[in-house]
Amino acid sequence: MEGIEMNNHASTPATMRTIRFHDYGEPTDVLRMELTAIPDPGPGRIRVTVRACGLNPADWALCRGLYPGNLPRGIGLDVSGIVDAVGDGVTEVAIGDAVLGSVDFAGSSSAGASDRAILNHWALIPAGLDFVQAAALPLAVETAYRSIESLGVTSEHILLVHGAGTMVGFAAVQIALMRGARVVATTGATYSDRLRTMGAEVTSYGDGLVERVTELARQPVDLILDTAPVSGVLPDLIQIAGGDPRRVLTISDFAAAAGLGVRTTFTESQPPRYDVIGEFAQHAADGKFIIPVAQTFALDEWRTAVDIGQSGHAHGKLVLLPAGD
Repeated sequence: MEGIEMNNHASTPATMRTIRFHDYGEPTDVLRMELTAIPDPGPGRIRVTVRACGLNPADWALCRGLYPGNLPRGIGLDVSGIVDAVGDGVTEVAIGDAVLGSVDFAGSSSAGASDRAILNHWALIPAGLDFVQAAALPLAVETAYRSIESLGVTSEHILLVHGAGTMVGFAAVQIALMRGARVVATTGATYSDRLRTMGAEVTSYGDGLVERVTELARQPVDLILDTAPVSGVLPDLIQIAGGDPRRVLTISDFAAAAGLGVRTTFTESQPPRYDVIGEFAQHAADGKFIIPVAQTFALDEWRTAVDIGQSGHAHGKLVLLPAGD
């Protein structure tokens, strides 16, 4: 097959396609499609035939060396598919069930951008939710929910979500609104109207941010969640927070946060919250929650998806469809 590099497992019948890297570097330089042995699920794990795989900025960070570990490593942390094998101790799902979840990227040499994937967190896909929408949910929901929990957002708060056009930011706005908080959101043009319709008060990025947010909020902002790509904006966010950096939490600008006293998702003590994925999958099935999907691609079109993801102009989730090839 064009574009596939054969490895030592290619001559065996139990092989699958996977997108992975053997060295750290820029994703476009180090990623390639290979044939590799289909992995077996270990204890407490399941294996799925991948129907859809959501790509995230975290995938590009993994390629560059985030959470370094044994190589090769795969990309594609968000998965939906059909269970085709279960490990020891797994009783809550069975072969043939449709699930969404997160891959065991640290314990496997491949990940979700494959024909098969090993999951260590999962939930059943509810009726009314398709595989593509299901694969858009896990990482955005987990990160946004955990961040909202870390900040302690309640109905008593005004929350600023900076970067609400990112998928984590888009999820965080919805979660905060569900809690009854008043939400101010900064975003570009793509999702501004949609966020307003949801109930957020929206303004743009860029120069004059402090003045625009202050005017829009009309009173002090209690808490701030920064989900935007790194842009040097943390000093402005601290100013909006009344000069208190502990009222600001960033999921991206860890280097600047360390020097400013801003909280980060790496330094908070909150455990992973994949336990809420099933709840939000049901919300999505009921039309009460959504992560926008920008484009879908056959697995063989992965390079196009990577290029768009790297451009910073995806305007929503990019999803690979291995079963559609």
